[in-house]
Amino acid sequence: MKIKSIQIYGLFNEYDYCLDLNPDLTYLHAPNGSGKSTLLRLIKMALGGEVDRLAKTPFSRLDIFFDDGSTLIIENEDQDLRVQMQKTELETPIGPEEMGSLLHCVYAGADRTVVPTSDGHLAQALDVFIQELSDRYASVAEAGKIKLLPTDGDMNDVELEQALMDVKAKLDYMKSSGLEPEIPAKVRFPPTRYDIASNKASYISLLKSLREYVDKGYQLAESIITYQDTVNSIFINKTLTITEYGRMTVSMNNGTALRLCDLSSGEKQILVMFYLLLFRTGPGDLAIVDEPEISLHVCWQQMLGNYYLDICRVRGIQMLVATHSPQVIHDRWDLAVELRSR
Repeated sequence: MKIKSIQIYGLFNEYDYCLDLNPDLTYLHAPNGSGKSTLLRLIKMALGGEVDRLAKTPFSRLDIFFDDGSTLIIENEDQDLRVQMQKTELETPIGPEEMGSLLHCVYAGADRTVVPTSDGHLAQALDVFIQELSDRYASVAEAGKIKLLPTDGDMNDVELEQALMDVKAKLDYMKSSGLEPEIPAKVRFPPTRYDIASNKASYISLLKSLREYVDKGYQLAESIITYQDTVNSIFINKTLTITEYGRMTVSMNNGTALRLCDLSSGEKQILVMFYLLLFRTGPGDLAIVDEPEISLHVCWQQMLGNYYLDICRVRGIQMLVATHSPQVIHDRWDLAVELRSR
């Protein structure tokens, strides 16, 4: 489900806005103080069911129109919220939990280099992301310890051979991210037709286990590969590597190793922003980015749009990006919407 349009009334008791969103990438621009960042936070809070924070923001009504014909309607009268879902002219009251299940939203605010932890403290985003990536990597690696267990189902030899080859193609791609399963020594992979004919039950079991492994790890592998490719095409004289343990390392092209804390503020912004877009999103999600131009040279700002569109296509997500910089929008003003009060 994607957002078709957004209408807000009485923002700061002053502004009424109506925005039509593109199915992939939409740029939002307006002068300072127009409420761009506040509107983005309201969308994020609405889709996250954060009713207490919503109520404290001065607005009278927020309507979010989805492409399935439904509308989320939030009315705010003196910090007393009335929330409903409307479809085919029927309005049904909903609570915070239902609001939070409508559409997953990944939010990269202007303060994205610092994130709250589970205990309520603030931490450097890169430190949190490194640990998160390492944990996910370890989980997939553990699933890669393939076991041949009895399984139901039957396939003819040709179907089984083709299915194993299809899985091998995905495993070959995953291998370039450092993820590779441990296949029992008693079965040869990929098998010959003789192997399949003489040990069919084992290969049916192997196929099932490998498919489960691919289902668990393919998106992580895709994220690692795309993340490295994206970052390394932006960085100058530096290379990002994600090791076989899911750890991030950066080195100069002359071989000098660097600590992440020694990177420039712009380089850190790139690492954080694209981590959120690639490791925190899934198909159908909404990604919101506020002021992506922070600390970035003009040349880097101009590069962002193509990467955003690629991620929208590969991930199947929708993006809403608020910016003050015409260099971020660059040559894609057809994707830009100006915030104008009605």
